[in-house]
Amino acid sequence: MKTLPMAHVYQMLEPGPVALLVTARDGKANVMTMSWHMMVEFEPPRIACIVSGADHSFTALRETGECVIAVPPASMAERVVEIGNCSGRDVDKFARFHLETKPAKLVAAPLLADCIANIECRVIDDSLVERFNLFVLEAVHSWINPALRAAPTLHHRGWGEFALDGEIIRLKSRMR
Repeated sequence: MKTLPMAHVYQMLEPGPVALLVTARDGKANVMTMSWHMMVEFEPPRIACIVSGADHSFTALRETGECVIAVPPASMAERVVEIGNCSGRDVDKFARFHLETKPAKLVAAPLLADCIANIECRVIDDSLVERFNLFVLEAVHSWINPALRAAPTLHHRGWGEFALDGEIIRLKSRMR
């Protein structure tokens, strides 16, 4: 064993795919790349996510209390990284990155048509936002793109490094 620098710990634990967080405020939508999120409950689905106070999306999420979490396929990797490398304060990301949107059912933020899944969410707990920028969301409606259901997803490993989903194996589970 060898010492792992503390700044690299998250690279070992980051389990979920890179996601796109879509918000809408005052009739204007924005999208940001997000990799710091985790499931905290199955039914109803609850998701905790970190959105930095420096991000343009932070204000929209804080004020509206709703968003869409979209799961992009790995084929969108370059666009996903570029979305994360600019701010919605300065650019219309939907136009720049050719993101096709569809109306959501229960929230104002749009769905992203080119993504594998879109999860409409509402903030249910913001008590840790001031200390940790952590929002707890509850899924209120979800969508799947059947044509992309088996598409590989992108997983952030830090500093410009990503992994793609690999082989899927199925093992018997006794949980339910």
